[in-house]
Amino acid sequence: MRYENKIFMILKTVILEVIEHQADLLEKKASGIQRFDLKQLKLYDSFVLVISGVRRCGKSTLLMQILKSRFENPLFLNFEDPRLSGFELSDFTKIDELISSKLPDLIAFDEVQNIPEWEKYIRTKQDEGYQVIITGSNASLLSKEFGTRLTGRYILRELFPFSFNEYLDFSGLEAGPDSLAGYLEFGGFPEFLKTQDEEILFRLMDDIIYRDVVVRHGLRQVQTLRQLAIYLISNSGKTYSLTNLKNMFGIGSVRSVADYISWLEDSYLIFSLPKFSFSLKKQIFNPRKVYCIDTGLAAANSLSMSKDLGRKLENLIYLHLRKTFKTIYYYSEKGECDFIVVQKSQPTEAIQVCYQLTPDNIDRELNGLSEAMTELTLDDGKIITFDQDDTFEKNGKIIKSIPAWKYLCL
Repeated sequence: MRYENKIFMILKTVILEVIEHQADLLEKKASGIQRFDLKQLKLYDSFVLVISGVRRCGKSTLLMQILKSRFENPLFLNFEDPRLSGFELSDFTKIDELISSKLPDLIAFDEVQNIPEWEKYIRTKQDEGYQVIITGSNASLLSKEFGTRLTGRYILRELFPFSFNEYLDFSGLEAGPDSLAGYLEFGGFPEFLKTQDEEILFRLMDDIIYRDVVVRHGLRQVQTLRQLAIYLISNSGKTYSLTNLKNMFGIGSVRSVADYISWLEDSYLIFSLPKFSFSLKKQIFNPRKVYCIDTGLAAANSLSMSKDLGRKLENLIYLHLRKTFKTIYYYSEKGECDFIVVQKSQPTEAIQVCYQLTPDNIDRELNGLSEAMTELTLDDGKIITFDQDDTFEKNGKIIKSIPAWKYLCL
């Protein structure tokens, strides 16, 4: 007996049902605290707004806040709805029929990167004059094809878990050592902060690894990837070597290790920080430092990070700088300096992070920072501590220590 391959198609009625159901859920959903990013978001008719960020950081809530505060008749669709499984480029024509009848003042798609060649449809809608917002939990949302089709016609905004100020708003706390200690321990994922159930952070780690890396790239070495990811978040603030990682985990080639790390970065689980050098070639080949998207997530999935307050604080300051500045490095020659901020190709800030300055470590911290400041011709520098406020002079340079809970609120 001969069997024909059956093609499963999504009916227009199903798409309409999903849109109506999601609109109802959106209307009933609590607005939550207003994200600071909402105040800064500017929408332009001729540009697609792209909101990208790690899973469960609040992209859908931010999108809901935008829709409720700025639009009267938006069309919203989240493509992670299981009823849309198998949705293809051709199915967008059914959405077009709904758009023609609904006449929305905005089209908003959540997790649109799940649909192959979605960029083509977005470009079409833009050409037709529609205002469009899309979100995604993977940096490869800005794929090569998307960049080609919308060159110069999109605005990218990255969203992170709660900042310290947002954590304070959410928890109703005042800025100070106690609230900073809580933020260091719990991090900024909204759902976890509501329950403090670590199972949420375990599942989130799994979702990032499997849905954003394994499934997307068709990987078979799932356990190896997971072990690599846990190792990296367990060593936040430390440098890594592709060759050492290859040997440690028995991965076939350095190129494969580089791909794994790149894909973990695309998912926003980790970030790699290059070493500062005036030579671009040296920047490329020097070891990089690794940081995790969230201190709570790192601590829950790694025993070695749960009690290391110094590296947690360094990770926290990195995330703050990563949100604020486009270009950051670390400095390492005779001494070390944790962060160098570069603006318009010029170093502008040297920042050291030390949980607590003591007679045993103060010379090391000041010497590394002073060396970086001298080489980069910076007149002043900062040491971010947990709760120490002081001023030092080293080799004619002024160095201030600032409590992190004050620095994060600046």
